Amino acid sequence: MHIDDTDRRLLRQLQADPALGFAELADRANVSAATARRRLERLREAGVLNGPRAVIDWDALGYRVEVSLRIAIDKTVPGAFDRFLEEARKIPEVTEIQTFLGRVDLRLSVRARDMADYQRIYRDRILSLPHMADIEALVRVATIFERESLPL
Repeated sequence: MHIDDTDRRLLRQLQADPALGFAELADRANVSAATARRRLERLREAGVLNGPRAVIDWDALGYRVEVSLRIAIDKTVPGAFDRFLEEARKIPEVTEIQTFLGRVDLRLSVRARDMADYQRIYRDRILSLPHMADIEALVRVATIFERESLPL
């Protein structure tokens, strides 16, 4: 899909303030409201915009522990990777699953209320996942820098 300067201006304004209405967005991007609406619809249809989403502060809701689990899968078992993913998706506290090339096959992000809650999740759910060859846990202590937007 071709993205021009008008699309970029609209996307930059959305990154800065996702709650903008069409009129305000159009004004800030220096286009008409009809142009803004038409362009955003085209960007949604092309998959550039995936729709609105809520950004939840999990700490504020009492989920104060975030653990990143690096997992290596036993690749000697046919179908091990797919079976592991199928079961990992069923754990409600797993908020993200990423795959990698290299020594680590997967990374699971897990949220828990406290360390006792995490220990329960780890013991009862994570350790029961099939075909794990190795697991390493990294507990988040602090987020030093985080960015949701990129230059357009």
